[in-house]
Amino acid sequence: MVSMASSPPASAAEIERRNPRKPEERVPRADLGLLGLQHVLVMYAGAVAIPLIIGRALKLPPEQVAMLVSADLFACGIVTLIQSWGLPGIGIRMPVMMGVTFAAVGPMLSMGTNPAIGLTGIYGAVIASGLFGLVAAPLVGRLLPLFPPVVTGTIILVIGISLMRVGVNWAAGGVGNPNYGAPLYLGIAAFVLCAILAITRYATGFVASASVLIGIALGMILAGFAGLVELDRVAAAPWFDVVRPFAFGWPSFDPVSIVTLCLVMIVVMIESTGMFLALSQITADPVDGRRLTRGLRADGLGTVIGGIFNTFPYTSFSQNIGLVGVTGIRSRWVTVVAGFIMLGLGLVPKLAALVEAVPQCVLGGAGLVMFGMVGATGTRILGGVDFARNRNNLFVVAVSVGFGMIPLVAPNFFKQMPHALHPLLESGILLAAISAVGLNLFFNGFGDRAESREAAIRQAEVAQAH
Repeated sequence: MVSMASSPPASAAEIERRNPRKPEERVPRADLGLLGLQHVLVMYAGAVAIPLIIGRALKLPPEQVAMLVSADLFACGIVTLIQSWGLPGIGIRMPVMMGVTFAAVGPMLSMGTNPAIGLTGIYGAVIASGLFGLVAAPLVGRLLPLFPPVVTGTIILVIGISLMRVGVNWAAGGVGNPNYGAPLYLGIAAFVLCAILAITRYATGFVASASVLIGIALGMILAGFAGLVELDRVAAAPWFDVVRPFAFGWPSFDPVSIVTLCLVMIVVMIESTGMFLALSQITADPVDGRRLTRGLRADGLGTVIGGIFNTFPYTSFSQNIGLVGVTGIRSRWVTVVAGFIMLGLGLVPKLAALVEAVPQCVLGGAGLVMFGMVGATGTRILGGVDFARNRNNLFVVAVSVGFGMIPLVAPNFFKQMPHALHPLLESGILLAAISAVGLNLFFNGFGDRAESREAAIRQAEVAQAH
């Protein structure tokens, strides 16, 4: 086991020497709007997926689900501006788009379906975990050795598998639908899936990057011809309205829920660290410890803002970082403009009502791709793990995936445990994370910080590929 003190992180001067900083790229003002819109369209489907998942799982009225969508877009804009433009001591000031993290979905579903916690309990835990993130941001670099590829790959794999249940149920028409599994639903979901795959295969550049959003639009048209699209609420929704804080009531604070989302926040910030380091290489813009801390503080502050404005924990979106590499546009002002676009979209309830009107079978075809790609990213990260020379890594993955599957295959497994622990015990993602970290420490010990930094960059590069 290597002591952390024996491998100090590279100084800002060393990073600058290895990766000389180039002047920030200037983009013609006439191009900023189109380039910013490109970033918005690439992340849009992923951005609206989580409010739809949470809202429909909690059986909220359509108007409130649309409110969640508006709140999410609005907060996406604010947090992206904080991250890209920056505040004193907060924000990495690089081309980063922020969106709700999929890692928090499982725990939040468990909280939301618990009558004693509900949606206000989710928001209380979100706010508390964001405050925790603000405080913990300077310490996250020290935690990197706890999250080598064998740990993060396992966690991301379980996130994808856990979400796949949502996508499958959507494709069949949604849980509770009396016509669940009807051939019409399955056919439309299959059409959306095939459309996304065809666009990905034959299109290039931005069109390929936005394949999921385009597939949903095509599926919406087909579902409209099939009589599955109700546009009455879209017509009734106003064109403009403000997003009000605490629209669902004052948040409540459940201790176990708070601890649960604080654990999620650690995972989120570890993932963000890798993203920032990878983006540093793409843009030739060095990231030292202080700058990394500013970026992670934006994750924490963004999560606090999410809880206040009726939405959820935020992190950097990997597909947008990948888009920076594909387009070669390294200017943060592009994502600043994109942040303003997202903020503006959040003030248009009619657009949110249109998103809410998308039939679940349409979302199911897209969900199979989106959530499956999350799991595939975890698999790719695990592909870089040395299982041949270190067979102990097999046990880390095997046991941790097994723990992660408990809530999926045996929902009543922890039924006799204290009710207060259910938000933690009913999240396969957190069970897998705790298991993977603990088993990795048991078998492999505490890793080297410099090696962990390089591993985080490689993991982020893998994540960008999806």
